[in-house]
Amino acid sequence: YADWKLGNALGELGRLDYAIASFRRAVEIEPDLAEAHSNLGNALRDLGRLDDAIASYRRALEIKPDYADARSNLGLALRDFGQVDDAIASYHRALEIKPGSAEAHSNLGNALRDVGQLDDAVASYRRALEVKPNFAEAQSNLGLALRDLGHLQGAVASYRRALEIKPGYAEVYSNLLFLYAFHGSIDSGDYLSFARGWEQACLSAHDRQAAHGGVFRRSLLVGRRMRVGYVSGDYIHSSVSYFVEQLFTYHDRAQIELFAYSTQVQVDAITERLQALTEHWVCLAGMTDASARERIEADGIDVLIDLSGHTTHNRLGIFARRAAPVQAHYLGYFASTGLTEMDYWIGDEVLTPAGTDSHFSERVWRLPRAWVSYDGKADAPVSAWRPGQDGTVWLGSFNNLGKLTPATLALWAKVLHALPEGKLLLKTKELSEISNRQRILNVMSGHDIVSERIELQDGNATRDWSAHMAYYDRLDIALDSVGGLGGGTTTCDALWMGVPVIALEGDRMASRMSASMLEAIDRPEWIARSEAEYIDKVIALARDVNGRSALRSGQRTQMAAGPLCDARGLALSLENAYFEMFERWFNEKN
Repeated sequence: YADWKLGNALGELGRLDYAIASFRRAVEIEPDLAEAHSNLGNALRDLGRLDDAIASYRRALEIKPDYADARSNLGLALRDFGQVDDAIASYHRALEIKPGSAEAHSNLGNALRDVGQLDDAVASYRRALEVKPNFAEAQSNLGLALRDLGHLQGAVASYRRALEIKPGYAEVYSNLLFLYAFHGSIDSGDYLSFARGWEQACLSAHDRQAAHGGVFRRSLLVGRRMRVGYVSGDYIHSSVSYFVEQLFTYHDRAQIELFAYSTQVQVDAITERLQALTEHWVCLAGMTDASARERIEADGIDVLIDLSGHTTHNRLGIFARRAAPVQAHYLGYFASTGLTEMDYWIGDEVLTPAGTDSHFSERVWRLPRAWVSYDGKADAPVSAWRPGQDGTVWLGSFNNLGKLTPATLALWAKVLHALPEGKLLLKTKELSEISNRQRILNVMSGHDIVSERIELQDGNATRDWSAHMAYYDRLDIALDSVGGLGGGTTTCDALWMGVPVIALEGDRMASRMSASMLEAIDRPEWIARSEAEYIDKVIALARDVNGRSALRSGQRTQMAAGPLCDARGLALSLENAYFEMFERWFNEKN
């Protein structure tokens, strides 16, 4: 019993290996202590040892079948393992045993959100809050679901309520920043002020002072490789990993010693491929930010790259505590991190022009080329597009529904009014939710666009990646979103399938991604500088059937030969940036 209590204390301190040892001693002494088995499972799950965690939970349930907390915890491990349906069943069983378990209701909501059942997820979070009104985690989760449903003000209210309950709740503060940046719902100056407050709220004054006064001993990069570390929670199937895999492939190992720091326990086939491309793979899940910082410092990292910003599974607390002499953000986020100790923000001349410097607390580092590269898949289907025989012009987007801001839908409605033969096709997984479909139709109806001119498809419209890419043949012209976050991977996919993309060059990084990509494939004529120009460009393309037919077959070849598909060139450009960043630091500190 004493070892069990000790294990609990060690777990709260983040000393998980010691906690596991204590729990194991506890179950050796008292094999039928179900609580010790369950808590052992918690520590194992935090370290990513999911098979062992599931075994521990099941042992606890053999001893005590009606142990609701163990049932709920088992659901957490099953969800991490990707077995979401089994997790949902485990949560339901926990609630049969203990209907008043706020934690089980909230956990069930998370799993329901995973499978797109957003209305049911919201109901689960609300039940959790009925049971436990000051449950900050449930408030945060409710905010995520409301955001996915397009209820942005409700999401903001939930996040702010969570922060009232639990000041300094770093994850929620990041969620709120993400929402503001993703949807462009506040101006860049207000966003930056709020972002600068993250470290004030989430780190002690002592930690901030220690970070600012940190001293690193590094030798010149003569006779040794530069040690570069990438920190991410997206080393799984994701848009970030898609771009990162190319970078890891082409890093020059004669110059770079590559470290990848993963911040979450979930793994998949992408994780395995990325692991094979790195020399050092370190899982930071379960470590406190302070312990992770110590680990990275001990690894002697010269340049540490954040790939997350204020997205899920970020570990900005490591960067805020200063783990390496040079720290920079790249790729994974679309606004400033706000961190004092983040030295650079890596973009390019189109993505982050000089006029956007004031949007960042970091120094903007502009690569002499597009800031990403697209791995055009050779096995993508060849376009079979043909212009519609009835004269209909299909406009559309396969972007995440959250990108379709009110400003986006209002602009697209203007396009449809100016182009009577136009129809709008939207395809995204969030449209499986009936309330999301109705919301889009209601908004467009408010702009006097009848539902007969709109087609809404969810992810089930295509069975796999190849079919999804072939579905681009349904589009004559792709429309980039405006006001918030624009297209990234989806813009590249559309271009690869020969679809022209019309984009509005916004006033902040988040709304300039497609513009950067279009410049990189030498299509500046598809970039609009105003809404009126956006509409004019769509109409001109729509009515130039011969021009669209000619470009459709040749666009992939042109794109493949350009800088947007030059991953090796991107890796070299980034390496040059890292070497120069390090040299600047060395000259300043020595």
